Amino acid sequence: MHQIDDPNARRDAISAAPPASPRFAVVLGTNEIASAIAVFLRRFGRAVVLSHDPLAPVIRRGMAFYDALYDDERLVETIAAMRIDSVSELFDVAALRDRVAVTSLGLTDLLVLGQPDIIVDARMHKRSIMPRLRGLAGLTIGLGPGFTARGNCDVAIETRPDRAGLVLREGTTEPVAALPSLLGGIGAERFVYSKAPGRWRTALDIGARIFRGVIVGHHGGAAVKAPIDGILRGLARDGIEIPAGVKLIEIDPRGRASKWTGIDERARGIAEAVVRAIMLCEAERVLEGDLPARKRPCPASNFFNE
Repeated sequence: MHQIDDPNARRDAISAAPPASPRFAVVLGTNEIASAIAVFLRRFGRAVVLSHDPLAPVIRRGMAFYDALYDDERLVETIAAMRIDSVSELFDVAALRDRVAVTSLGLTDLLVLGQPDIIVDARMHKRSIMPRLRGLAGLTIGLGPGFTARGNCDVAIETRPDRAGLVLREGTTEPVAALPSLLGGIGAERFVYSKAPGRWRTALDIGARIFRGVIVGHHGGAAVKAPIDGILRGLARDGIEIPAGVKLIEIDPRGRASKWTGIDERARGIAEAVVRAIMLCEAERVLEGDLPARKRPCPASNFFNE
């Protein structure tokens, strides 16, 4: 074999070599939980692409990368999002340490890149039929109701407020809670749901101060009013089509303690649990002598929640 002895020639040969494919993670969803996970995974060294779920609107948009789909600038803590329309663009985003990709491409489109390192389903659908993710990536993680560890995913993580961040290596996550959790002592009363399909129009934005009875927007031509006083923590994007029975508005009643940007406590706990599960899976694979660590489903462990 011909050897390169000239240092300059060696350097040129290295620089001309094709770059290694990044280890990448696919996060299904662009809501605030999915976005928090994307932030933590990017800091953990993964190239990240969030795949938008068109079935339900994202309302906590100040905490999410969702608006980047419309080319709006979106920053969650120190990480920004860039929209991509083709899988090849992911490599450009992966080269930037403080960026994640957001796309309307589905999981099957993204699998053109090959098997992802990680898939996290953060869509948290309230439905009875859940996708089978196991085997589609080195490690698959399902969040919230409907996931069974070592069944339709490798690892499941609870998202209910009283159990948020609990990692399951066996068994099924808890079902959907009957009522929303309390925020400032207010539960379901802080939300407004759509009554029928229709186009949503509003001139307001996240973070606006609002009072009970004030018109926040119009859905299908009908006025939608604020149910309580507070800060708009959640608000569907102006101009989008909204299906029936989904959240349009969320109001934070906590006054100066209100939070509508960044990563909240629940999302942070879930994102930390995702990274913890990944680290422990990879450590166990290495200890079992399986290199590279990402090539085999994560073994069972009793140490995920310690």
